[in-house]
Amino acid sequence: MAKSDPSSTREEKGWFRRLRDGIQTATKNKKEVPDGLWSKCPDCKETSTAKDVKDNFFVCPKCAYHHRIGSYDYFDLLYDDQEFTIYFEELESEDFLDWNDLKSYKERLEAAHEKTDVDEAIVVACGKSNGRKLVTAAMDFSFIGGSMGSVVGERIALAIELCIKKKTPLLIISKSGGARMMESAFSLMQLAKTSALLSRLGKAKIPFLSLLTDPTTGGVTASFAMLGDLNFAEPKALIGFAGPRVIKETIKQELPEGFQTSEFLLDHGFLDFIVSRDELKDRIGKVLTVLLRK
Repeated sequence: MAKSDPSSTREEKGWFRRLRDGIQTATKNKKEVPDGLWSKCPDCKETSTAKDVKDNFFVCPKCAYHHRIGSYDYFDLLYDDQEFTIYFEELESEDFLDWNDLKSYKERLEAAHEKTDVDEAIVVACGKSNGRKLVTAAMDFSFIGGSMGSVVGERIALAIELCIKKKTPLLIISKSGGARMMESAFSLMQLAKTSALLSRLGKAKIPFLSLLTDPTTGGVTASFAMLGDLNFAEPKALIGFAGPRVIKETIKQELPEGFQTSEFLLDHGFLDFIVSRDELKDRIGKVLTVLLRK
């Protein structure tokens, strides 16, 4: 007759007894995973270490989903040796209309300043990328949804003037929910303002590259985001004016598969190309080499 393993019997008795007696580990004694150690992909739902995602340019190693990143993340990615100068930081939004909805605009601005590492929904930097000077205006969705207010428009305007003065190409990285309702008509004025100033950049024969990332919608799409000498996007970015849900409810029809994604817009002639984040710097360098060739 075969003998049973005493250690196995003790182990079985142990977990059976805990189950029978309802014994549970106290919450204070449980080992918790440190915040920020793991990253779950919103697209494929697979889990990777945060370090692997960061080392992969914040792109999911499993499905190549491009996570949303901030202005400074793009600067680190684009500029040689991660060296760049920030411009126009002194310009900050004010609640000049005394706007109130669920919260006052002043409270929303204060909350955005506390929660993010930026002081506005767009940051302007200048440095060398691939050995060539480049001015980049990068939007940040973490600041009130990347909404376009008067300061966003003014920073873009000053960035354009800086490019004309320095004869330097301009890259605008769009990531926005649209116009900032808390500034009412002042926000809508930025559509015409930025569009008019970009025409000056064109007359000066200085390249303007427009990179559309997830999401690029509303007044931003209706103005500067679609006015580049080349318009290109990251994979699977949501790009449009109104959102797909609003359009579907308006026209009462099913939308085509992939509607308003980068791939859909490329197929229908709205984009020049789609570029993965790990190839972004090299692709911009090659494009500018062609555009600046005398």
